[in-house]
Amino acid sequence: MPAPVPPLPPPPSKAVADSPAEQTVSGPGHRLRLTLLMAGACLPILGAVLIAPVLPQMQDHFAHVPGVDALVPVALTVPALALALLAPFAGVLVDRLGRKRLLVVATVLYAVLGTAPLWLDSLGAIVASRALVGITEAAIMTCCTTLIGDYYSGRQRDRYLAMQTMCASISATAFFVLGGAAGSAGWRAPFWAYAVSLLLAPAMAAFLPRPRPDEHTDSPSLTVSEPTARRPFPWRPLAGTCALTVFGAVLFYTLQVEMAFLLDDMDVTDTGIIGLATAAASAAIVIGAIVFTKAGRSPQAWLPTAFGLCTVGFAVVWVAPNPVVLTVGAVINGLGGGLMLPSLLTFAMSKLHYADRGRGIGLWTGSFFLGQFLCPLVALALASAVGTLAGAMSVFALAGAVATAALGLASRRRRTGTAPEPVRQMAG
Repeated sequence: MPAPVPPLPPPPSKAVADSPAEQTVSGPGHRLRLTLLMAGACLPILGAVLIAPVLPQMQDHFAHVPGVDALVPVALTVPALALALLAPFAGVLVDRLGRKRLLVVATVLYAVLGTAPLWLDSLGAIVASRALVGITEAAIMTCCTTLIGDYYSGRQRDRYLAMQTMCASISATAFFVLGGAAGSAGWRAPFWAYAVSLLLAPAMAAFLPRPRPDEHTDSPSLTVSEPTARRPFPWRPLAGTCALTVFGAVLFYTLQVEMAFLLDDMDVTDTGIIGLATAAASAAIVIGAIVFTKAGRSPQAWLPTAFGLCTVGFAVVWVAPNPVVLTVGAVINGLGGGLMLPSLLTFAMSKLHYADRGRGIGLWTGSFFLGQFLCPLVALALASAVGTLAGAMSVFALAGAVATAALGLASRRRRTGTAPEPVRQMAG
């Protein structure tokens, strides 16, 4: 929430962080614009889960290819790795080329590269095309998130960034079902879904306005002609947020990735039960994001609660005696994740000027997807170290508890530092 006005003008980055003024945007054009941005932000989720149900079919089709056991799973995960590594560079292009232009071009290329496996016969070429899809996803995700920051301000911007999390969670479930249904027609069939971006690209070109640096009063009072070199990029505050985002993404994704294995260790092999447990955790993510949008708390105030819920979730999963309790732990973890992601994103957004927003959001997006890529590797390493996957959850719980305590202490210091000094009564 806005801090008391200091006697002297604060540095620009602090002004953005502490004093977001809200200019509510509404109307039919606003609703269409928001729909296009939310749809665009769901495209990277499409790439992450759509082909998961057909991986066994792909593996059977390319059984003669050396290294197929590794290459087929890589075809699923390599877009996330490419997105993590290249999103910061996409952010530089966003600031230099313009958000709208890069978004439209990337959305068209997403369709071309995403549908490439329909006619490619080489598994290596398919994996390469998937890596290129990740590059376009980096540009799309960075542009959509940056444009939300450009078009909206204050609590309205926070709500729409949280809505991005909600849409991503809901679309992940929908795309998984779509991929499974399309897979009945062959392993290539789900790749047709990438062509949907050809419908989005012209709509984005026609209906997304070009943002202006002075569109909202929460942007610092800099003229367009003022050289960017005079205002240093906020590397130091953003670096801490990005590091926290990598860690938060690991906490967020670990149970989603490992849920089936944890249930399998409890002798639960029925895919329907596993799917129901996973769906319950996904629903909790949506609920957490809704709570974030409805409550009037600042992102900094939410962070200790979000990490604390994730920590409790890991602890419950660690000691769970049966699948029901394990699912309860996953739901608690998901609720914390639904609060965590919009809190981290809006916190990062608050540190950025218009001219830096593309680079800053690119760094944040890369950090988030880096955590997504690392989480199964970290879980595997911890399981090997402690002996069981359930035991690895105890390490995640311990790490989350440390982070929660640190964030709580930082939040308390921030409140103490901004509290007004009491008025002293003069004697007599």
